[in-house]
Amino acid sequence: MEKTALICGSYAFDSIMVFHDQFKNHILPDKVHMLNVSFLVPTMRKEFGGCGGNIAYNLHLLGANSIPMATVGEDFTPYMNWMEKHHMNTTHMKVIEGSYTGQAFITTDMDDNQITAFHPGAMSNSHENKVSDVSVADIGIVSPDGRDGMIEHAQQFADAQVPFIFDPGQGMPMFSGEELIKFIEQATYVAVNDYESQMLQDKTGLSLSAIAAKVEALIITKGSQGSEIHANNKLTQIAPAKAAATQDPTGCGDAYRAGLLYGIMNDLSWKATGQLAGLLGAIKVAHLGTQNHTFTLADIEKLYQDNYGEVLLP
Repeated sequence: MEKTALICGSYAFDSIMVFHDQFKNHILPDKVHMLNVSFLVPTMRKEFGGCGGNIAYNLHLLGANSIPMATVGEDFTPYMNWMEKHHMNTTHMKVIEGSYTGQAFITTDMDDNQITAFHPGAMSNSHENKVSDVSVADIGIVSPDGRDGMIEHAQQFADAQVPFIFDPGQGMPMFSGEELIKFIEQATYVAVNDYESQMLQDKTGLSLSAIAAKVEALIITKGSQGSEIHANNKLTQIAPAKAAATQDPTGCGDAYRAGLLYGIMNDLSWKATGQLAGLLGAIKVAHLGTQNHTFTLADIEKLYQDNYGEVLLP
């Protein structure tokens, strides 16, 4: 019987602007206490994003049963239309009246420096959704979202004995070391990038081996260096997949997490799961935006064989 994944995480609009100069040419170091600058940004695009949205999109492309759960604002209609166009499940997208959907405003200069403003909007109400609202969930993920929502959804997954991935991401600074330890103890799997893994160790006082001992698997992504999976008292190194181009790293971690979910849902080995996850990240990095790539499971099978010389699904 095919399994179903419940994806708890943010949905957001990403407004990405490019400043055709360098910030440093317009910010006077001796005047930063009275900063008043304006950047002309002739290049701008608006993308559908958010960690939950990106994970759900990639998992849906793989053909897996996925149920995204999030709180969004009254302005969500274009994103909802996008989801419906792709035949994605929208039954647990809760609109919060009087709120905007989460919004990220990102300005990048010619040195790839970024200035970002983020408005959480309806995301702050994510705790209004309950894991128990979903009739069937075989696996879950708690990815960056409203603080209360992340805490409550982790507790709800644990109470319902539904295995889940804890994916703190950029939400990690919202939590104390004690709270992060509780997340780890509730979770079945923990997924972080290499920077976040160091932050997690610093905040909790736990070593990587101590964190890994508390879960079935600790997954650490390392960008172009691949990833590593600590599971069953051993370390599995995952070689990076080849990317057709390097256009935009935003959302690569979310694509990777979709691969993790798919591998776990289909009882793949940790090596195959990590390789599939890395392949999804490599596909994503070749496209601007987080949901502008597309593929079929047949495409993935071929790319998997091309990269790893193995068959993904026997």
